[in-house]
Amino acid sequence: MSSMALRSISGGCKFGAWASTDLPFTRMLNYIWFGLMAIALVVAAINGTADAVTKGAVDSASSAVQIAIGLIGIMTLWLGMMRVAEAAGLVTLVGRALRPLLRVLFPDVPSEHPAAGALVVALAANVLGLNNAATPLGIKAMEELQALNPDKDVATNAMVTFMAVTTSGVQLIPATMIGVLAASGSGNPTAIIAPTILATFIGTVAAVIAAKVLERFYPPSPTAAAEVRP
Repeated sequence: MSSMALRSISGGCKFGAWASTDLPFTRMLNYIWFGLMAIALVVAAINGTADAVTKGAVDSASSAVQIAIGLIGIMTLWLGMMRVAEAAGLVTLVGRALRPLLRVLFPDVPSEHPAAGALVVALAANVLGLNNAATPLGIKAMEELQALNPDKDVATNAMVTFMAVTTSGVQLIPATMIGVLAASGSGNPTAIIAPTILATFIGTVAAVIAAKVLERFYPPSPTAAAEVRP
């Protein structure tokens, strides 16, 4: 998702081109990872520390498995609580609180269009840390924004802003990080909540400012504005 956002913010994002270049992009990452591992092995062989590198790799793999197993119960608890909150209507309440803000962030989206409601629910799920629900909701919101897009091959300013907000999104309950800290033996895993809220808030503000500044260089054409207007 972040790579798609970066392509969008850089301007003139071609969705067809993005889809066609996804495979080469993945292959490039594989080359980078393989190169890093190969360099590490060569350096270890030259320095005579191959045994230490091997032992470190085995110990790290063992620790990763232990942390992953420890996460099962913690993540089940947090995700279960979030699902109960979702069923209780917490997402809807957060969505209602976000509506005034979304009118400012997405002025090109008509308030009565389904895209407006999809944006509200998707961002509310992100704020609450409902990752499993946020992904399909985000895709649905992007599909609704695409319905408003007069040029189907180029991302609109609303799409770019949405990607910027969801990529950097404010998260009230960082359940995954809390679980990792608890599984690693942290004495106070919930201490990360306040720093996480602050860090994600600053990141979101920076992302929105960048998107709003850059969108001035790509104003919608008069024809596109007329088609989007309700």
